Amino acid sequence: MARRMLQGTVVSNRSDKTLVVQVERRVRHPLYGKFIRKTKRMHVHDEQNRCKTGELVEIRECAPRSKNKAWEVVLDQG
Repeated sequence: MARRMLQGTVVSNRSDKTLVVQVERRVRHPLYGKFIRKTKRMHVHDEQNRCKTGELVEIRECAPRSKNKAWEVVLDQG
């Protein structure tokens, strides 16, 4: 089964090896048809503590690492 991949902005990196990433998506209102922005904040595992606040990161689903953390940062190879 393929893992879900999302893009989001780092909102907080205060915890050790953990980021808070805000993922934004656009959905269409079922009755009025207007596009609405919906956001979700997720806890993401960052093994090397590389990411800084404000960066755009790509995350992927993984096995749960803690109660709230089931996503990890995808690092570029190169």
